[in-house]
Amino acid sequence: MTGSSSSPVAEDTPRNYGLGPRAAAVLVFGSSAAVLVVEIVALRLLAPYLGLTLETSTMVIGIALTAIALGSWLGGRIADQVDPRRLLGPSLGVSGAVVALTPAVLRTAAEWAPATLLFIASLTILVPGALLSAVTPIVTKLRLTSLAETGTVVGRLSGVGTFGAIVGTVLTGFVLVSRLPVSGILIGLGTLLVVGAGLVEWRTRGWRGTPALTLVVVAGGLATTVAPGGCDTETRYHCARVVADPDRDSGRTLVLDGLRHSYVDIDDPTFLEFEYVRAIASVVDAAFPEGEPLVAHHLGGGGLTLPRYLAATRPGTRSLVSEIDSGVVRINRDQLGLRPDAGIDVRTEDGRLGLRRLDSGSRDLVVGDAFGGVSVPWHLTTVEAMTDVRRVLNEDGLYVANLIDHGALAFARAEAATLSETFEHVALVGEPTDIGLDPTATPQGGNLVVLASKRPIDLRATQEALDARQTGWKIVTGDDLASWIGDAQPLTDDYAPVDQLLQPYSPQSSQ
Repeated sequence: MTGSSSSPVAEDTPRNYGLGPRAAAVLVFGSSAAVLVVEIVALRLLAPYLGLTLETSTMVIGIALTAIALGSWLGGRIADQVDPRRLLGPSLGVSGAVVALTPAVLRTAAEWAPATLLFIASLTILVPGALLSAVTPIVTKLRLTSLAETGTVVGRLSGVGTFGAIVGTVLTGFVLVSRLPVSGILIGLGTLLVVGAGLVEWRTRGWRGTPALTLVVVAGGLATTVAPGGCDTETRYHCARVVADPDRDSGRTLVLDGLRHSYVDIDDPTFLEFEYVRAIASVVDAAFPEGEPLVAHHLGGGGLTLPRYLAATRPGTRSLVSEIDSGVVRINRDQLGLRPDAGIDVRTEDGRLGLRRLDSGSRDLVVGDAFGGVSVPWHLTTVEAMTDVRRVLNEDGLYVANLIDHGALAFARAEAATLSETFEHVALVGEPTDIGLDPTATPQGGNLVVLASKRPIDLRATQEALDARQTGWKIVTGDDLASWIGDAQPLTDDYAPVDQLLQPYSPQSSQ
C-alpha cells in the first residue's frame, strides 16, 4: 500500500536474542559432552549389579539415545513457544542436580530396592540426557537472526555438539575413569552444570533457583559418602574391596563389583578356600609329577591364588599372568602381599593379546580364569582363542579353565563344545548334578572346570586328587561328555553370543 511508513514483519522471522557465537558454542559443546560422560559412567555404576554385559551396554546406549532424541524434539518444540532464555538455566541446573545425586541413588536402590534398579537407572540417564540434549535446539533458536542463515547456524552448532560428544567420550574413557572415582566424576560434572546454570541465569534473569540446586549437589556429594556399595578402590574396570577373613588372620577376599573373585592366605598360599580353585589345583597336581616346576600362563589374575599356590608347591615355577586391570595388580602388591621374588610376572594386558606374544610350545600349563563382574570376556572363549592356547602349549601341556554358568548351562556346554573342536582330549569336572551324572536331578549351576590337552588325561589320577581334597566333584569325558554337550555349537570369533548364553545366578535357576 503506497504511503505506508513501514512494512509488516512476518511472524516467522527469527528474533535476535543476543546470544554470542562463542557462548552458544560453549553451551552446545559442554552439554553434548556431558551427555556422553553420563552414559559411560552409568555403565560403570551399573556393572556391579547387572554385569558389564552386551545387554547392559545396549540398554544404557538405548536409553541415552532415547534421551537425546526426546530432548532434541521437546527442546526445539518448547523453544518455539517460550522465551528460550528462560529454558537454558533450568535445563543445565536440574540436569546437574540429577547427575550429582546419581551415584548415591543408584547404589542405594541396588542394595535396598533391587527391583527398582532398572527403572531408577533409566531415569538417572533419561532425565539429565534429555535436558542436556535440549540445550542445542534452544541455543539454535537463540542464535537464529534470519532465515537466510538457518543452514549455517544449524550446521555449525550440530558440528560443535558432535565434537563435544567425541571429547566427552574420549576424556571419560582415557582420562577421567583412570584417575577419578565414578562418584567423583558425576559430582564434579553436576557441580559444573549447576555453575553453568548460575552463570546463564545471572546473564538473563538473575540468580533465581541456583542456590537451591547448589544445595542439591552438595547433598548428592554427602549422600555418596554414606550410600551402600562403596569401594575401597575404583579401578579402571572394577569396584574393588579387600575383606579380611574373621576366621583366619592372614586370609583376605578380593571382592570385585560385589562378587568374591579371589581368596588369598598371605601367610599360607597352599590354603585354597574356593572349591573350584581346589579342583583346578587337583587337576594340575594329577597331570604333572609332584613338585615339578612348571612354565605357566594365566588368563586373568584376580588375587593370583593359583600362581601363588604353584610357586609354593612347585618351587622354580614361572607364572606369567595377563591381567587387564592395573588397579587389581596394584591391590595384589599393596594389600595382598605379592612379593617381587615369587616367580610371578604380572603383565597389564588383554589375555588374547598376551597369548599372541607367547612362543609356540612354550608352556606346560595355561589357566583360564578371566571374568568381569558377572560376565565373561567372549573373545577368550572362541575356537580361535583356544587354537592359540593349543599353539603355546607343549606336547604334554594342559589347559584348564574355570567356567561359571547357571540355569541350562548353555554357555558351559558351548565352551566344552569349543574345546572339543580344538583339542584331542577334553574332560569336565563339577558337581555330579551339573555334569550329567545324575540325570534325575536339576542342575544347580555355579563353577565347573574344563580341561583339555593334546595327550590323554589320566582320569583315575584326576579323580583321586579331587577326592583327596574332598571336593565331591566328579570327572566326565568321552561319550558322557558328548551327551552332556548335546547340540551346543562351538563359539567362534564370528559368532560368540556369550552374554546371551551365560545365565547369572537367580533363585529361579536352582528350581
